[in-house]
Amino acid sequence: MISLAEAYQIVQDSTRHFGVETIPLAQGIGRVLQEDWHGDRELPPYDRITMDGIAIHYDTAVQSDHLPVAGIVAAGDPQSELFDATQCLEVMTGAVLPCGCDTIIRYEDVEIADGVARINAPYKKGQNIHYRGEDRAKGELLVTKGTLLSASEIGVGASIGKALIKVSRLPKTIIISTGNELVEVDEQPAAHQIRRSNVYRLQASLQSFNVPVSTAHLIDNEEVVFEKLQEYLRDFDVLILSGGVSKGKFDFLPTALDRLGATKLFHRVAQRPGKPFWFGQHSELEATIFALPGNPVSSFMCSQVYLLDWMRTSLGERIPDRPCGILQSDVEFKPDLTYFLEVKISYDKNGRILAHPKKGHGSGDLANLLHGDAFIRLERGQTHFAAGTVHELFFYR
Repeated sequence: MISLAEAYQIVQDSTRHFGVETIPLAQGIGRVLQEDWHGDRELPPYDRITMDGIAIHYDTAVQSDHLPVAGIVAAGDPQSELFDATQCLEVMTGAVLPCGCDTIIRYEDVEIADGVARINAPYKKGQNIHYRGEDRAKGELLVTKGTLLSASEIGVGASIGKALIKVSRLPKTIIISTGNELVEVDEQPAAHQIRRSNVYRLQASLQSFNVPVSTAHLIDNEEVVFEKLQEYLRDFDVLILSGGVSKGKFDFLPTALDRLGATKLFHRVAQRPGKPFWFGQHSELEATIFALPGNPVSSFMCSQVYLLDWMRTSLGERIPDRPCGILQSDVEFKPDLTYFLEVKISYDKNGRILAHPKKGHGSGDLANLLHGDAFIRLERGQTHFAAGTVHELFFYR
């Protein structure tokens, strides 16, 4: 049995790159960028008017508060010109600043009657103009390789003409449940059966990566497990298994994976929940295998701590810093294991994160996840964790 730190490092050292593909910009949300984006021109690309109103030549206009209106300029019009500095132009937000103008007075501060504008509020030279290149210079680095694309980056990409973008290719992934006690979610289970909740929860956890996920189920039959795993190892980049990795007589996965030539990198981690976690890879078939415990809280915790960070690194995304929370009540935990405890999160008026323990009834208490927002990591080596101490958080909502 190895420590959490050792297990986490082994998982991170086993990350893989699945290549690069080109996709339309509109499909880029949630994908990891594999190119740098530079501005193809200044941002904004011209002196841009930011208020509906009138455009004036300041030094001339300050000498008279009555300015004849010489015309109207709309957004999308080519740049116009104010030929007579004693006059003004009506202008709309987003339009190009006309030649001969250097100040915009908003409509709220102007009265226009009989073709003449009368300014009725103080103003400053240069106001209400977003100047060319004020935001970014032409050629400036805007978005870096390794960025997880959000709506913000999609908008910037559109503004610089990135119709097609290069992103990390997604791994072909399968989530496999095991056990004779499991039935489909749309079935009515018998008294001795339960529904396949782990598959749906794991699949949902991967949706933020847009990873294409298949699902399967294996009954507790050693030869069936062997034959189906042989097929899945050949057809998928990532196998995520749930159950069948502990010490029970029907836990066939470790033996089957060994027979198939997979390399076990570790089996059993000094943590609760999730101690039976098995991790390895098949070098020849280039498959990575996460064999998670079957208990729902155990599999969920292992996916949050190990699987999601492995996926982030493999896709080229930077792993975000973990926030810490302040424990709000004493916790006693005697086993010499790292303890991941469910906590409900709140915030005080100073913005500090407060973690309220929500201890359930063990790793099979799936419903207890509804009462929490995160796991708080309580390190091994002590049995008492006092209220007010600060610990790392793994948010799951």
